[in-house]
Amino acid sequence: MSDITIHTDGAARGNPGPASIAYIINTGDEEIEFFQSIGNTTNNQAEYRAMRAATERLVELGPREKTLIFHSDSELMVKQLCGEYRVKDANIRPLFNSIEANLGKLRANQNTVVLKAVRREYNKRADALANLALDR
Repeated sequence: MSDITIHTDGAARGNPGPASIAYIINTGDEEIEFFQSIGNTTNNQAEYRAMRAATERLVELGPREKTLIFHSDSELMVKQLCGEYRVKDANIRPLFNSIEANLGKLRANQNTVVLKAVRREYNKRADALANLALDR
């Protein structure tokens, strides 16, 4: 099994305010970068939307028998996706469910999914891309 690393980030200026998402998928053979402005939303919703976008792209790519290592600086989101915290926000619940469904599809292809909460300095490129989307 080889690793695919994914870095995700969501950003909002104001909470809620203008927001954006970004992800980087490194397959070892290629690096896929994506960033986009998403209108006005909260920072937590932006973090979840970034993760959803990354998992949707991975489902499209269809990796098999890989270790998928997700890095996010949203400790809340990671703990919710790992089942340590409950999702109480009704606006987050549909995003959570969509991500869970995508992770289920990835696991069905014999992939191992690892979710890691990292400090912002270990997620610099995704953070920079999310800010680039906000600045455009």
